[in-house]
Amino acid sequence: MTTITLPLFPLGTVLFPDGVLPLQIFEVRYLDMIGKCIAAGSPFGVVMLTEGQEVRVPEALEKFVASGTLATVEDRGTATPGLLQVVCRGGARFRIIASERRPNGLWTAEVELLPADLAVRIPSELQGAADALDRVLVSLSDVPEERWPVRLPFRLDDCGWVSNRWCELLPLTMVQKQSLLMLDNPLIRLELMHDLLDEHGLITS
Repeated sequence: MTTITLPLFPLGTVLFPDGVLPLQIFEVRYLDMIGKCIAAGSPFGVVMLTEGQEVRVPEALEKFVASGTLATVEDRGTATPGLLQVVCRGGARFRIIASERRPNGLWTAEVELLPADLAVRIPSELQGAADALDRVLVSLSDVPEERWPVRLPFRLDDCGWVSNRWCELLPLTMVQKQSLLMLDNPLIRLELMHDLLDEHGLITS
């Protein structure tokens, strides 16, 4: 396994590989972090908060899960004093080996990168989940691409990609999303999403 050290961004959300994460950054610790990541072309880690808030509160300590996803800045808006808008893309999943909080409040961690989902073609009995997602993507045709919740390239024949997009789009709890993120088998993840879509009448025969 590959290990790296990187800054962390604890958030009240779960980022999936290839997922889109828009951020508005105004805290000094994160403005500095994102600036350095952009300059170096390096990622940071997104982890789900379990205690505390995204915005730093004096004397409060954030707590977060011990696994997450790499994020790399893809696009940035026009910066204004004290505010930076960026759009990030999810990369590899990781597990935290050790973490520490710096005096400025920024968390850093040594993490172990996890293998990417194996490329698994969607079996016929789960094709309905891919077809339903395709209908969602077609419905975005009149929406500016920069506002799409899903970004190109689309991989509608891949179990991991389709299941990850449904994990993002469906109204699941953050705990459920985190559990699905760390599920190693993309076929099982898609089966769970297919069953949920079927329950909500989103699978057509």
